Amino acid sequence: MANDDHVALLKEDVDAWNRWRGENPNVVPDLRGALLGGADLRVANLSGADLRVADLSGASLTAAKLSGADLREAKLSGADLGVADLSGANLGEANLRETSLHGAKLSGADLREANLKRADLRQADLRQADLSGAILHDTDLFKADLRGAMLTGAKLIAADLFKADLSGANLREANLFIARLVETDLTRADLTGCCVYGASAWGLRLDGAKQYNLIVTNPAENEPEITVDNLEVAQFIYLLLDNQKIRQVIDTITSKTVLILGRFTQERKPVLEALREELRQRNYLPILFDFEKPRSRNTDETITLLARMARFIVADISDAKSVLQELRAIVPDLPSVPVQPIILAVQEEPGMFDFYQNFRSFLNVHRYASQGQLIADLGEKVIRPAELKVLDLQGST
Repeated sequence: MANDDHVALLKEDVDAWNRWRGENPNVVPDLRGALLGGADLRVANLSGADLRVADLSGASLTAAKLSGADLREAKLSGADLGVADLSGANLGEANLRETSLHGAKLSGADLREANLKRADLRQADLRQADLSGAILHDTDLFKADLRGAMLTGAKLIAADLFKADLSGANLREANLFIARLVETDLTRADLTGCCVYGASAWGLRLDGAKQYNLIVTNPAENEPEITVDNLEVAQFIYLLLDNQKIRQVIDTITSKTVLILGRFTQERKPVLEALREELRQRNYLPILFDFEKPRSRNTDETITLLARMARFIVADISDAKSVLQELRAIVPDLPSVPVQPIILAVQEEPGMFDFYQNFRSFLNVHRYASQGQLIADLGEKVIRPAELKVLDLQGST
């Protein structure tokens, strides 16, 4: 059990405790099983201390020094360890549930089987830490540094790994069920055998990552296990496997998406942004495509793909020669997608409009004098004609 004198001194005065530590650097504080729940231990020097099975629930340990401390099976639930130094500490099977470790130093720490459910590990330093089998349900790991960390079998269910650095980490057979993997760095990480069902995978860095046997089916359901070898396509593969869901996705996209084409100069942007916002308010899914970017074959293919997904297209042809070029590719090939052209009232219709008017999907141009007038007329002069044309074209197919 704990040394009563050590416990009493620590509880009485942290400053006195720190002086005693400085005067007795070779003494290992014996705080095994100590009852320190709710104690104010801010900036306390507990480096190398024996805190096995100690109760530190709800304690304030902000900026405390715990490097090399033995905290195996310690109770730290609800404690505040913000910016504390726990590098090299042994926290195996410790209870860190709902603990604040914001900005804490945990490099090289042993956190095997530790309970970190709903813990705050934002911007924590977990380089080379061992989190094998750790419970990280709903844990906030925003911008956490997990380079080279061991996370084999870790339970990262619903964990937030937004902008976390997991380069070189070992995540073999980790559970990433409904985890948030947005702009996460997984360079050279090992993801073999991970469960990625429901995970959000956006803007990942996956150079050199091992992505073998990723499980895309729900482990809680009694269904055959299906695996793929690419994290970014895992969610799409699952949709393909569920015909009803993929139909729902396609129906949602094609019934609500509106492609907005226009010239994105400083003068034109406010109008197109206002148009997009108004379409949002009317429960559409507007997509803007910026023609000011360099053109390439991929650009043309992207525009065509977006046009195929759209319910209808709004094309602002004010000072927009590039839009006319794209319409030349879209209109003849997509007779089932209505195109509603709009133009500033002071401008003339381009000469090549005669070509488009031969197609049923191409509507009469709507003229507007100002941004305000365009928004005011949007329902009656832009959306209604386009929706009526959708029904007309669908009825004739």
